[in-house]
Amino acid sequence: MYVSDLALDDFRSYDELVLSIDEGVTAFVGPNGQGKTNLVEAVAYLSTFSSHRVAADAALVRQGADGAVVRAKVVHGDRPTVVELEVVAGKANRARLNRSPAKPRDVLGVLRTVVFAPEDLDLVKGDPGQRRRFLDELAVLLSPRLGALRSEYDKVLRQRVALLKSAATARRRGASFDLSTLDVWDGQLADAGAQLVTARADLVRRLRPYVGAAYEQVSAGDGAARIDYRASIDVVDEAPDPGPELLGRVGEAGETARAAVADREALLLDTVAVRTRMLEAMERLRDREIERGVALVGPHRDDLILTLGTLPARGYASHGESWSYALALRLASYELLRDDDTSPWGPDGEPVLVLDDVFAELDSRRRDRLAGMVAGAQQVLITAAVAEDVPESLSGARFDVRDGQVTRV
Repeated sequence: MYVSDLALDDFRSYDELVLSIDEGVTAFVGPNGQGKTNLVEAVAYLSTFSSHRVAADAALVRQGADGAVVRAKVVHGDRPTVVELEVVAGKANRARLNRSPAKPRDVLGVLRTVVFAPEDLDLVKGDPGQRRRFLDELAVLLSPRLGALRSEYDKVLRQRVALLKSAATARRRGASFDLSTLDVWDGQLADAGAQLVTARADLVRRLRPYVGAAYEQVSAGDGAARIDYRASIDVVDEAPDPGPELLGRVGEAGETARAAVADREALLLDTVAVRTRMLEAMERLRDREIERGVALVGPHRDDLILTLGTLPARGYASHGESWSYALALRLASYELLRDDDTSPWGPDGEPVLVLDDVFAELDSRRRDRLAGMVAGAQQVLITAAVAEDVPESLSGARFDVRDGQVTRV
């Protein structure tokens, strides 16, 4: 798939823009602050309903405007589809599909994108929330129905946390509190949470070989990368954690550790078992949860564990290794989506690859390897401050972006 046309109204710095884009490589070049990242951000937003730069949609609306509109023609083979999202600060998005009103969830999956940006270094060095978001966004691209599930889980979690805080306040005052209401929210949280955990664990299982292969290519075989899913229910249950120092070993110790991880992973793929364990963990932790006013178990407390050789990448990987790992995660996502045989678009479902100002961050070795790995993609959108940042091997269309004007060179 590729985006052939993009139109923006009151999106970020653009009051109005209409742009035609080709297949292959397209580079948007211009000094920082001129609006080039806004272009690729708009394309990615149609894919995930989220920005890789900000958490709140309000920042996407041009200052002084009431809302923003992003519209694109997405081509699958010889089938064009027009997708449109209207972003209104503080309100739900409104969607249109081929000019007709549609539910936002019906738009998910029409356009698939994989974005690599400087912020991705936080996938390796940042807190678990960054890695959970990475998993969830990729899971939604593979199975759009999970978008509604994630929203449902977040809603139930907020309600349950509010109830825990009310119970804590009542306990401090010596007042009575009906905990049967909490039982109801426990059940709802476990229902949605178990499905989300299972989806993530299955995604990690599928993604793992792609990450290992991508890291080997990016780093030229300098270390072995492995990803694993760590669920909060495993921590609560005190399930044995073999640790990266054992997982990376050869011989009997390493084989035993990897078998233990495989057994634990298999349990996470059983939705019924995960739900049961979540309910048991919430029951055991209820007093602590009420005392602290927080939910201590569930997918909002889980993490994606990144291992490099026999050490955790976070805290041990060098700056260059961290960049290679972040790049491997995104390239692995791209390859997984491209190989996905469940896509309704079939072989025309290859995602659009976005490289947002990343070449300037990479040394020459990693820059050349990245260029070689993405050169064959159906559509690659690149942003760069100067033309020299774009490798010569990625020749294609180029637009100069300056003072909000986008000019084809």
